[in-house]
Amino acid sequence: MLKQMLLVGAAALSFPALAQTTAPASDPASPPAATEPAPAPDTTSPAPAPDASTTPPASSQPAPSGGAATPTQIAQIVEQEFPTYDGDKNGDLNQTEFGAWMKKLRAATDPSADVESAEVKSWIGQAFASADGDKSGGVNKTELTGFLSRGA
Repeated sequence: MLKQMLLVGAAALSFPALAQTTAPASDPASPPAATEPAPAPDTTSPAPAPDASTTPPASSQPAPSGGAATPTQIAQIVEQEFPTYDGDKNGDLNQTEFGAWMKKLRAATDPSADVESAEVKSWIGQAFASADGDKSGGVNKTELTGFLSRGA
């Protein structure tokens, strides 16, 4: 439950920003318009290897219909948002920095939750202890990505 809330919260925080960019109409990677029939696959030649000009960025791909973000999407969210919460810019989130991020995620997934309650603070402490895999007292990007991906 905790992991799902974290994943949904992370997705909720990142998807509005992603929704603001749209692919141009002439983008060959965009799907054909609904009025055009889909072209039949060419079975006579192998598919060309994707390159950066035809492959949409992974961040523009929607989450699976189950609502949970994929590990790749989680890694992108962590990469994008981590510097926002790493106040001392040391590459690790201490418990206070981690807690600020988790409070925001919790508020996004459950607006009625009191993020200053003892219950939420206990939840954050448990989440931090679980995320800090090497028990260094800080959570780096790799640990955070792994922690959030466990529920994906």
